Amino acid sequence: MPDDELQLMRVLHDEHSAALWAHVVRLTGDRAFAEDVVQETLLRAWRHPRVLDQSGNSARAWLFTVAKNLVIDDWRKGRRRLEATTSELPERATVDDIDARLQAWEVDEAMRRLSVPHREVLTECFFRGHSVQEAATNLGIPPGTVKSRCHYALRALRLILDEMGVTGV
Repeated sequence: MPDDELQLMRVLHDEHSAALWAHVVRLTGDRAFAEDVVQETLLRAWRHPRVLDQSGNSARAWLFTVAKNLVIDDWRKGRRRLEATTSELPERATVDDIDARLQAWEVDEAMRRLSVPHREVLTECFFRGHSVQEAATNLGIPPGTVKSRCHYALRALRLILDEMGVTGV
């Protein structure tokens, strides 16, 4: 590996590995597995040098997407090992909710990264289902401020989700 690529890999590791590891731990609850996922993700980045030439945010999004896919792939492999074949259909089908759970964890992580005022207004309006007036009363701020904060909070949330490599939320 040329010295410039080696330096770019070091920068990529230094800038993103801790956040990537923390994200995978939140997804899986397994610290050792998270280390393996981060290592595999960085190995894949090394195999795709175009990632090294990207800006910090787009490289980070790529890394988070690869890590999430590795977690999903591992979960699916484990599920296949637990499946048994049978000639009879089960009485009731089970729902695969791993994608919904991962999405919920990702949104929760993104919400934690928002400022407190943005998090409060989104919680009031979207998670608690309050009207602008009810949110304004609960937060002790004018209704216009609630509308403004909602607008900017949603923009900030989208940027955070993009940075994390989350799509389709």
